[in-house]
Amino acid sequence: MALIEAAQEIYAERGDLDVSIQQITEAADVGFGSFSNHFSSKAELLDAAIAQALESHAAWLENMLSNVADPAEVFATSMRLTGRLIRTRPRIARVLMSGRGALLAASYGHAPRARRDIEAAVAAGRFKTEDIGVALACTAGSLIATMHLCGVDPKTSVDHVADQTVLNMLRMFGMEDAEAHRIVTLPLPPDEGPVTAI
Repeated sequence: MALIEAAQEIYAERGDLDVSIQQITEAADVGFGSFSNHFSSKAELLDAAIAQALESHAAWLENMLSNVADPAEVFATSMRLTGRLIRTRPRIARVLMSGRGALLAASYGHAPRARRDIEAAVAAGRFKTEDIGVALACTAGSLIATMHLCGVDPKTSVDHVADQTVLNMLRMFGMEDAEAHRIVTLPLPPDEGPVTAI
């Protein structure tokens, strides 16, 4: 876990792991041999670090929203909280922004859950979309762009931009304007996020 935490920190700061294994083990405060006991390469460690960050946050969202029956509200609230990560959990936001497409295509974390929520909202007649894959790509791209926008200008209201992004996503999915506004103004649960090393 110490190696994964160190890799997350380095990756969040640099956008890559272009450092030596020695530097990673020093950052993790573990012996050099510990690395080879757990990982065969830096690439394997990076994959584990990204997976742990995404899975931890996505599982926290899922647990928090487990009692919400409307899949459109589940989707929107998850996206509103994820868009706020640049303020609430900047390290995981940076991992998401640099995550090599994991937000869109990974078999863990946000991607499969967002796909499931979109599919459920379509089945319930809450969303309209002809292609779930394209809908997921639009969602992931919008979230990453939102976090980049908020990260570039510290004067930006993260909450406003995140909610406006989700409002536009709901419109894209064919939701009536009044209902989309209602959903993005619902009270949010606490957004501190999971108590982990993220």
